[in-house]
Amino acid sequence: MSDRPGRSRIPELSAIPWEGPKAITQYARVGRDLCRDLGEELALGSDELYEVLIRSFKGHPLLALVGAPDVRRRAKRVVKRLKRAAELQKGAGVELVKFHAQFRKEFVDVLPQANPERRTTSFNWEDD
Repeated sequence: MSDRPGRSRIPELSAIPWEGPKAITQYARVGRDLCRDLGEELALGSDELYEVLIRSFKGHPLLALVGAPDVRRRAKRVVKRLKRAAELQKGAGVELVKFHAQFRKEFVDVLPQANPERRTTSFNWEDD
């Protein structure tokens, strides 16, 4: 995968070399932890943002002019997107656990009998 200009990779994940089952386990674990942390931050941020919006714009004359004096309704619509992003991060963490389980099912339990050490590769099957 090539780096695109203006975008950087996540160092916690990109620093893990694909050298064996332990690396895949570590990648899944670190990725899951990052998703959990980001999901929790987004959920907390949505709660904080809701309170800030309510406090900042309650009774704002411009909002009353456009026909929607209900600041709470507008704030709920805004933070709903942030809460949805938090839920998606939780789902991404679950998928990383499933990724790891699928790898073990498809490769670790099958390929050691296929004698992968005869192939020229830097992937070390013995590091599990």
